[in-house]
Amino acid sequence: MAEGVEFKEMALQAAEARLRTILETVPDAMIIIDERGRIESLSRTAEKLFGYAMAEAAGRNVKILMPEPNRSLHDGYLERYLRTGEKHIIGIGRVVVGQRKDGTTFPMHLTIGELRSGDRHYFTGFIRDLTDQQLTENRLKELQSEVTHMSRFTALGEMASTLAHEINQPLTAINNYLRGCHRLLDRVEGEAVPAVREALARAADQALRAGSIIRRLREFVARGDSERQVENLAKLIEDASTLALVGARENAIAVSFRLDPRAEHVVADRIQIQQVLVNLIRNAVDVLTESPGRRELTIATALPEVGMVEISVADSGAGLAPQVREHLFQPFVTTKQKGMGLGLSICRTIVEAHGGKIAADERPGGGTVFRFTLRAPAPEDGAEEDEGGE
Repeated sequence: MAEGVEFKEMALQAAEARLRTILETVPDAMIIIDERGRIESLSRTAEKLFGYAMAEAAGRNVKILMPEPNRSLHDGYLERYLRTGEKHIIGIGRVVVGQRKDGTTFPMHLTIGELRSGDRHYFTGFIRDLTDQQLTENRLKELQSEVTHMSRFTALGEMASTLAHEINQPLTAINNYLRGCHRLLDRVEGEAVPAVREALARAADQALRAGSIIRRLREFVARGDSERQVENLAKLIEDASTLALVGARENAIAVSFRLDPRAEHVVADRIQIQQVLVNLIRNAVDVLTESPGRRELTIATALPEVGMVEISVADSGAGLAPQVREHLFQPFVTTKQKGMGLGLSICRTIVEAHGGKIAADERPGGGTVFRFTLRAPAPEDGAEEDEGGE
């Protein structure tokens, strides 16, 4: 009889030792509570996550780890389950809010399991901190909003510049015709001639005024508002790629990065250059999605010449027809069925405003590679101080 009791005690000690090992090593936070909601065990990760040591949390109600209103409602949820057996959240993961010992809250993914030992109920909670994931998602939303805003602003500027150029020509022609008519009136006599001459003069003045407005508009667009500073190129590419490569994996596109460690910094307006990268990468993803063969996308950096950095986006798609490549960066030229054909024109405007150049070439082995250059920082720009970019 004594041997049986001793055996049970040894088995119990072994089980407790296994549980302690699990609680010390499980990567997600793990909490065990009894049927009254009292904390039985906290894993090492849970202690760090919530700020409570096991010694001070043991025996306390698990609702200390919850903010309101769940803190006040939790006991009722537990009592109702024990009374009715109706499962609402057991076995189903969901996102909730946790509260640390210092009162701060954080988003977490909670999965609850149930176990029985004799006539007693226990519940296990597996918790994954979503703080970093939420920060990443928020940053992506902010970046997408920034790029979208800048894209619309730049598109408006590009359209204004193009329209200004196109409208200025007929305005000049109108003014010339009006002056010609004015000279012809010098050979005509009659009571209506002075009135016609005055009307023509006013029309000419209005044409000149319109031309002046157009010139000022072009000057404004050319001048623009750009905040350029030393940026970490790898970080800039990473942020833009995270946004632009959505859907690449689902479409079996193999993406590779070949970043030259010497091409570490550039002088750029971060949002504008991210817009260029997003545009080029998204174009490549669209092309490869429709490509029946291998789907490869390569983003690379290099140092083509002193003082300049080159960024390239290459795809293994069908390539560009020569007649398309010749006019590719002109406004309102597009190879897509939908779209205004302003994307690459905007890219050219941004890159050239940064003092760089952009071009498209055939990719060795098939496909297209877009390359653009940016100025590398000079020593006085303080690249050494900007370690991580934004």
